[in-house]
Amino acid sequence: MDKNTFALRPPMGWNSYDYYDTTVTEEAVKRNADYMAEHLKGSGWEYIVIDIEWFSPNAGTRRDKYQYIPFNDNCMDEYGRLIPDPARFPSSVGGAGFKPLADYVHSQGLKFGIHIMRGIPREAAHRHIKTLCGMDAAEIADPSSVCRWNPDMYGVRNIPEGQAYYDSIINLYASWGVDFIKCDDICNTNMWPHAPYSGKHEIEMLSSAIDRCGRAIVLSLSPGPALIEQAAHYEKHANMWRITDDFWDEWRLLKEMFWRCELWQNHVSAGNYPDCDMLTLGTMGKGFGHERKTNFTPDEERTMLTLWNIFGSPLMIGGELTLLDKDTLERLTNTDILEMNKPCYKPVQIIRNDDCAVWAAVNPHDDHFYIALFNLSDSESEVSCSKEELRRGLASKGFTKALSESYISLWDGNSISAPGDRISSKLAAHACIALRSN
Repeated sequence: MDKNTFALRPPMGWNSYDYYDTTVTEEAVKRNADYMAEHLKGSGWEYIVIDIEWFSPNAGTRRDKYQYIPFNDNCMDEYGRLIPDPARFPSSVGGAGFKPLADYVHSQGLKFGIHIMRGIPREAAHRHIKTLCGMDAAEIADPSSVCRWNPDMYGVRNIPEGQAYYDSIINLYASWGVDFIKCDDICNTNMWPHAPYSGKHEIEMLSSAIDRCGRAIVLSLSPGPALIEQAAHYEKHANMWRITDDFWDEWRLLKEMFWRCELWQNHVSAGNYPDCDMLTLGTMGKGFGHERKTNFTPDEERTMLTLWNIFGSPLMIGGELTLLDKDTLERLTNTDILEMNKPCYKPVQIIRNDDCAVWAAVNPHDDHFYIALFNLSDSESEVSCSKEELRRGLASKGFTKALSESYISLWDGNSISAPGDRISSKLAAHACIALRSN
């Protein structure tokens, strides 16, 4: 199967991590699915993704000391494959796995995803569980390949039986109806600075297993920062790869994303998406022990959404959907902004310095283009771009038509006139304006 056909637009959805950490439950997943179906699906949002340690009993109960409890007895089947914790996911009992919950999500017209860790459970290796291929898990596991921040897994050896193990878990997920897999500790295996891509063969194993499983499953790789020198490998074997470490609601991190996106701007195409990570909007942090509203101001939220969309990143909401306020929901369902996020529109950063950035996106076959001006400074400032700079940037993406003097402001719908040789706007600190040419 051609993975480039699995996600012809950047995936848009919700991920449980920013609000629930390791503590999400079946009931919570259903609540968020219900909300998405009612309020977000019509704007293109469709994925419901359960993040880390859905297989771990008592996850989150020692959060004052551990994010991931060491040497926990995780839930596994007889072949060393992790299965949902029945206390949190009661419909999984009796070998049903996530199929009943995936069926519920699918019944809402949505898609279902899960988070996994690279490798094979350490517990399976320590107990010498026989895998489906007949080999002892301890012989498949590579005890020298471990994650720096999570104690659950060993890496898998680059042997045929290692591939067979990955085939077995992907076949299980496909039988559950999984549409999306976020694999962690694989995009950048930063435990070992001298070998930050030591999981390369496991990316290939996952890719091969998905190819053979008979189900279209989007493959997302974490954590970042992704390695630009491995861009062709990511593009061949995955649909998404994180270009940053965990992104949170700090202006410093948001400002940093402008150079990260610049680095990756030539690698956005249908089915292949450099990933800016979750949208840190709304209410977050309950599973981390401090439920709170986002630290981002409305202007910073618009800046984040504008950059993610004009760049072409996947969009995963991190906050609890059922607690979204009216204004945040309106920002998330602004179809004019979301319309920029198509791989036929090629992004280009035209200007970036410490105080401002200017981005554009263009489809050479369309008559219109997008341009966004960002004030990165801490005070009100005028941001401008000469039309000659804009023309050169658009031409680098194949657009050679005459530039317009009339634009639509995508956040408020106002008409903007830009005669002369510059496009400019006075912007509040950390604010932006996004324009579509007429």
